[in-house]
Amino acid sequence: MADRDEDGTAAGPRRRRQGELEGQVLAVLRQAPGPVNTAWVQDRLGGTLAYTTVITILTRLQAKGAVTREREGRSFAWTATADEAGLAALRMRKVLDAEADRGAVLASFVTGLAPGDEELLRGLLTRTGDDEARTAGAPLPGDEGEGER
Repeated sequence: MADRDEDGTAAGPRRRRQGELEGQVLAVLRQAPGPVNTAWVQDRLGGTLAYTTVITILTRLQAKGAVTREREGRSFAWTATADEAGLAALRMRKVLDAEADRGAVLASFVTGLAPGDEELLRGLLTRTGDDEARTAGAPLPGDEGEGER
């Protein structure tokens, strides 16, 4: 029996969320034993997508910096350079880069965060700042006494 919508009519194929297919392709590439061709990716996705659709997704991921490709004969071998979280971060940076007032966009974003997400972001920023300070050789609070003796 066919799936039905809320109104009882026959439902068509499920529409994917934006970025869902990119995430699936990226997940398949991350499981690959090394660089793989488009047909390998298509096969691991279940073979229901057209070959040209898989190439289009791979090319879009390459433009976003999430995959790389290298020439292999007459085609390409693809390798993931980001995971799904990295892909989401790339999307967020693209949106931010398209705006003239980055400060306003970031302020609006932070203001709309749930309290738990705000604390998570605050912790990540603190940790990132600490990592950069260590790299630059600056002492951090609590680091006194560590180092050369």
